[in-house]
Amino acid sequence: MKKQILAGGFVLFCVLSPLKALAASFSSMYVFGDSLSDTGNTFNVSKALTGTGYPQPPYFEGHLSNGPNWVDYLAEDLGLNPVPVTTIAPGVLPTEGINFAFAGATTGTDNTVDPRLPALQQEITAFQGLLAQTAQPADPNALYIVWAGANDYLPTQSTTFTPFTTPGPSISNLSFALNTLVQAGAKNLMVVNLPNLGELPLTRNTPISQGLNSLAQAHNAQLTTLTQSLGSDVNVTSVDVNTLFTNAINNPAQFGFTNVTDPCFNNITVCNSPNQYLFWDGIHPTTATHQFIADLAFNSLNSEPSQSVPEPTSVLGLLVFSVLGSKTLFKSKFK
Repeated sequence: MKKQILAGGFVLFCVLSPLKALAASFSSMYVFGDSLSDTGNTFNVSKALTGTGYPQPPYFEGHLSNGPNWVDYLAEDLGLNPVPVTTIAPGVLPTEGINFAFAGATTGTDNTVDPRLPALQQEITAFQGLLAQTAQPADPNALYIVWAGANDYLPTQSTTFTPFTTPGPSISNLSFALNTLVQAGAKNLMVVNLPNLGELPLTRNTPISQGLNSLAQAHNAQLTTLTQSLGSDVNVTSVDVNTLFTNAINNPAQFGFTNVTDPCFNNITVCNSPNQYLFWDGIHPTTATHQFIADLAFNSLNSEPSQSVPEPTSVLGLLVFSVLGSKTLFKSKFK
């Protein structure tokens, strides 16, 4: 039976511990998305090719934040340890999942950090390649997370991608990605919507602020329709980050925030109390905010009885990510 679960608003985190005991058990996690979910892929590739990883401190260990991001926190809550796809060694198959997310990924095939980096569609293709290597369908007991779309609309310095002005292309791309996962055998999907993109430090109080907010609202409405159209045998957990951010901006004290409009890190200096800031830089949340996102995501999961955990599969000659084979990747941006 399909379960459409929508969570938003200020979550009562004081009851989180009892809820954790009720949450469904997953065998592994597979993550697809952009910098908000990237746990080191962009950093690992840039460091391997140039000797200098991106991003550098004060960013935290290859994360686009000042600490762990929501994927790290959610994985810990679920007792899992998904690894960045860029750390997979040939012949080794991670048993607790893989993170395919890259900074700059759009929902299509364009990447706004560097055009030679993967976007969501290439991430999905890489997962399909993994399934081909293992000669198995997608693990039905795993959790598959998709959060992408912000880079489709935000202003960018990319010379190869022009931001979308309507949600149509993004929703079409997300439909393809989600349906591809379902057709591959995924049964448990987590889909995250967009915050109001006109409320970011980068865009707040600019001429494009209201337009971006309208785009985010339209995107989210169509995303809800999309998730409801997936197969009746698919469990979909919809995570309403938009309402979470709106509540944090309107009621910062409830979240322990004293600043919800400015970046803690302005590319030169770091604020004195990062945990009291909603935003780390012009577009990315602080690790404190990521913790709230993870708690919201965890509480949004259904409370099904524990699922069986399949035996790990041995794979020889695992193809990690064909997109990453080029030695010229990042050469222009990170030299």
